[in-house]
Amino acid sequence: MTDNHPHNGRMMRRVAVAAVIVATALAGLKTVAFILTDSMAMLGSLADSALDIFASFLNLLAVNQALTPADREHRFGHGKAEPLAGLAQGALIGGSALFLAFESIQRLLVPHPISNGGIGLVVMAVSIALTLVLVAAQRYVVRRTGSIAIQSDSAHYISDILVNAGVIIGIVGASVLGWSAADPLVALAIAGVIAHTAWEVFRQSYDQLMDHELPEADRDSIRDILLAHADIHGIHDLRTRAAGMQSFIQVHIELDPELSLRRAHEISDEVEAQIRAAYPQAEIIVHQDLKGYEKPALLAQS
Repeated sequence: MTDNHPHNGRMMRRVAVAAVIVATALAGLKTVAFILTDSMAMLGSLADSALDIFASFLNLLAVNQALTPADREHRFGHGKAEPLAGLAQGALIGGSALFLAFESIQRLLVPHPISNGGIGLVVMAVSIALTLVLVAAQRYVVRRTGSIAIQSDSAHYISDILVNAGVIIGIVGASVLGWSAADPLVALAIAGVIAHTAWEVFRQSYDQLMDHELPEADRDSIRDILLAHADIHGIHDLRTRAAGMQSFIQVHIELDPELSLRRAHEISDEVEAQIRAAYPQAEIIVHQDLKGYEKPALLAQS
């Protein structure tokens, strides 16, 4: 991550717009290819790209909303617009998986030959090339910003690469090798990949909306930073959550009761700066407690 927020915002918007453009172009190509080939695997890839248009456009709206600064009515910012978009994406992608599975089973029961297989193969090759470029750009932005919306969109397009490769296998199997079942079987496999992607997007988005803790590795890193300070004798009530690319970290540090109030605040500022260096886009609250102070049992534990 980086603390260059304006630059991050521009990168996120640009890659979100690029995703909409790529999805629209691929859907157009695959529509023509499906009409010419009548391939179920191609239909599956077309359905995936059609949903990508909507999902990526929804992502673009969510990114713009999430980057809106905090205001009087939303003092914690608008970061949860991203996981809300992710929930909608998960539902849409799951629906496309069910539709494709149903159509594929019908084609298995009633086989149908594929026409113009060469055209389908060319379209799939172009699709893979464009998708690889987009995914590379998205992964770069995710590394820089930690955006769950861009990460979710990238997950779609990574699965698209597998989907498109599967379509090639299905077309070759049905049109070149004469195995008519290859096309619907590949389409069923594609439906499984799409369903798995839907679940991952839904789970990550749900965790953010429910204020799930940051990964344990991050919590351990925060503990290590705090306990490495010579004047901190212990910590408790470490609470973390994320909303879009914004993280929130709250913790109580235990200090010597003989320290002055000024020194206690200096220590708090020192460790806050160290945590922010590791998590630049985090909002951090450090509370000072006396060493050996016992909190009421009703309060949450770390």
